[in-house]
Amino acid sequence: MHVLILGGTSEARALAGLLHGEVRVTSSLAGRVANPRLPEGEVRIGGFGGADGLAEWLAEHAVDTVIDATHPFAERMSFHAARAAATAHVPLLALRRPGWVPGEGDDWRSVASLEEAAGALDGLGDRVFLTTGRMGLAAFAACPQWFLVRSVDAPDTPTPARAEILLDRGPFSLEGERALLAAHRIDVLVTKDSGGAATAPKLTAAREAGLPVVVVRRPPVPSGVPVAATPEEAAARVLGR
Repeated sequence: MHVLILGGTSEARALAGLLHGEVRVTSSLAGRVANPRLPEGEVRIGGFGGADGLAEWLAEHAVDTVIDATHPFAERMSFHAARAAATAHVPLLALRRPGWVPGEGDDWRSVASLEEAAGALDGLGDRVFLTTGRMGLAAFAACPQWFLVRSVDAPDTPTPARAEILLDRGPFSLEGERALLAAHRIDVLVTKDSGGAATAPKLTAAREAGLPVVVVRRPPVPSGVPVAATPEEAAARVLGR
């Protein structure tokens, strides 16, 4: 059996590790991170040329199952995967980590886009901790606030005029996030609803500090695709266990 895993997420790497040695595994990474953490098994980096290109790749490489383990905000790739799998008549399973849910004491402001997040900052404070990644920073370029921008790689798009860039990669600790908020005198946190435990401590730190959090909601996903919530569940489905 040949399984293609789409995505460079921590869940994708964990799934590759669970399947490696049981079946042939190829992990496909988009190539947006300069030095990605590579999973076990075979790895390819770069795009397929859209849904049609992916469908051709599935046929040429005799793929038996596709697993969409891309980032929750990789909307285009999820729809390409659904279309390609249907075209190639290959089963598709989505591995999607559950989203974050506000708890008691949280002050969350839900928005639909980065542009809406930028507009929601008025009146929330002058010092913003921006953790939405390096893509899409242009949405905040005209904002008057000061930003601490955290991303894995340096931004290559317009950034806020008043900004400090912090290059770092999760997982992050609660102690570290508390210290970061205090050291930079942060007033408000902006994040995407990425879910997962690796970057969740910032939400706890913000709650403890009484800070508002602007949360960008997840984009829509293809309908009718079976979903697994964990790498273990996805592996069990693939292996029929």
